[in-house]
Amino acid sequence: MSSDKSFNRNFEYIARQLKTLPETPGVYQYFDEEGNLLYVGKARNLSRRVHSYFTHYDDLAPKIRILVRKIYTIRYTVVETEVDALLLENNLIKTLQPKYNSMLKDDKTYPYLCLTNEEFPRLLFTRDRSKLKGSFFGPYPNQKILRELQDIIRNIFLYRTCKLPLTQKSIEQGKFKACINAQIGLCNAPCTGNESYEHYQATIDNIRRILKGDFGEILNELKNEMMAHADALEFEKAEVVKQKIMLLNQYQSRSTVVDTAVHDIDVFSVLSDEKFAYVNMMRIKNGGIIHSFSTEIKKQLDESDAEILAVIIPELHESTQSTAKEVVVPIKVDIPDDYLHQTVPTRGARKELLELSLRNVKFYQHERFSQRLLVDPDAGKMQLLEKIQKELGLPELPRNIECFDNSNIQGEYPVAAMVHFTDGKPDRQQYRHFIIKTVEGPDDYASMEEVVMRRYKRLHDEQKTMPQLIIVDGGKGQMEVVRRVLHEQLNIDIPIAGIAKDDRHRTSELLYGFPPVSIGIAPRSPLFHLLEQIQNEVHRFAITFHRNKRSKGTFKTALTEIPGIGEKTARELLLQFKSVKQIRNTPLEDLAKVVGQAKARLVYDYYHK
Repeated sequence: MSSDKSFNRNFEYIARQLKTLPETPGVYQYFDEEGNLLYVGKARNLSRRVHSYFTHYDDLAPKIRILVRKIYTIRYTVVETEVDALLLENNLIKTLQPKYNSMLKDDKTYPYLCLTNEEFPRLLFTRDRSKLKGSFFGPYPNQKILRELQDIIRNIFLYRTCKLPLTQKSIEQGKFKACINAQIGLCNAPCTGNESYEHYQATIDNIRRILKGDFGEILNELKNEMMAHADALEFEKAEVVKQKIMLLNQYQSRSTVVDTAVHDIDVFSVLSDEKFAYVNMMRIKNGGIIHSFSTEIKKQLDESDAEILAVIIPELHESTQSTAKEVVVPIKVDIPDDYLHQTVPTRGARKELLELSLRNVKFYQHERFSQRLLVDPDAGKMQLLEKIQKELGLPELPRNIECFDNSNIQGEYPVAAMVHFTDGKPDRQQYRHFIIKTVEGPDDYASMEEVVMRRYKRLHDEQKTMPQLIIVDGGKGQMEVVRRVLHEQLNIDIPIAGIAKDDRHRTSELLYGFPPVSIGIAPRSPLFHLLEQIQNEVHRFAITFHRNKRSKGTFKTALTEIPGIGEKTARELLLQFKSVKQIRNTPLEDLAKVVGQAKARLVYDYYHK
């Protein structure tokens, strides 16, 4: 127990509660002073788990310390096993939605298919599970995939879509008439008694099996039916069944796994940043991917990837009505083995499936980030900076980034440029260009050494704010030059990265560390585009400055041969009169209007003496 009791106003009461906690599996709930539920958690040992929140308080993560300060009352429920604790926690989180628990987004966001709890069930599309009663299948990643599956089922099986309150009793009483669906062959009209209750239920059972991914038995039954029609010379009926088999085979073949020995497993992968976690779930059954779903979870207490999975796996396992007894995960997760057997694969088919799931979640993370960037560009930029900080392991958020580049032609007119990005955006007021003063000939390393020394010695001497990251438009050699100047000569500790280019002079990779290593960044990711923007901007700024310097140094004309006439006067005359010949034929008074009487006299006398 922490010796400092000031972190919680109700510490004495909580301390008494802690003494009575049982050492059994269970679920605990934290409430604030107003009785609002803050957090729900599970434990294999309630006493030990709850005590951990109030032990070594100063070592807890910042957000967890905020939670602990607000706790006023602790309640708990004892259960028989860890599995019971897991399922109870999952149910309470879904039902009560505590403030500090990470959870799936509202079910209304995602599409489901529902087989209704009616005597003659219907197959319905819904985004709100609270409005229907029945068996739900999903969630599906998007409406297009769900509608495609619904159409396939509609073409294979005949079932009702009407809203009639069908019961066996109402049908016997003859209350209903067949609708147009029966006339065009989309329904067997159970409402009129044309189809028996038992036959309709068999159809619904087949639909349920398809939604669960059990294709094998249904395909065998359809093949037997087709052969029976063929043997009876009923070739038209056999062709109809054949088309159904082809539809089912086409749907199944699009998601076939290479190793068909993988029968019934769930695969989970996770990626996270500072604020969000992204999870992908794939259902594998009979060698096929029957379901793939990605979701975004807003972090509440800086949860680790393992903690996120420990909450989401039971939720998705239950909501998708998964029958799997094995779950493939990238890391070990705190889930009882009695509930699901965990596999962290290192090779083979399961490893390939895990990599496929990870690719899916990477695409989903990129999609969600791009959407946020469109809605709120500033927030998107800050999230990019958080990603840079995480990828490079920076001690601070790189709100100020400076990038350098050199420019010269065979050592002539050597210059350098620096661009400054503040909060992920160009800050042009802080751009700087440098004329190389101490280097002779084409020596990029020496030029970089001079520029970096001049820039950061001045910031150090004037005690101005340093950037949180320096990026060099170059490879390992340029990075080493900058490191030597900063760390060894100026004794300034600023993280250094390098942007390397490919043989076509395009942004290729980000280098970091000493010795530098490549940081893998997806070429189409927003982070890659930010680095590309920084590199293009410093290159543009350097080239523009070099071009201006070179043009000033190489500007020569017949006018500059006139004693007393310099580049500026010559430019003004050429801009006005277009050519030297025109200037030679221009009257003195017209020349004076452009460059003044004295300069005009020098030019006029030179050509008219």
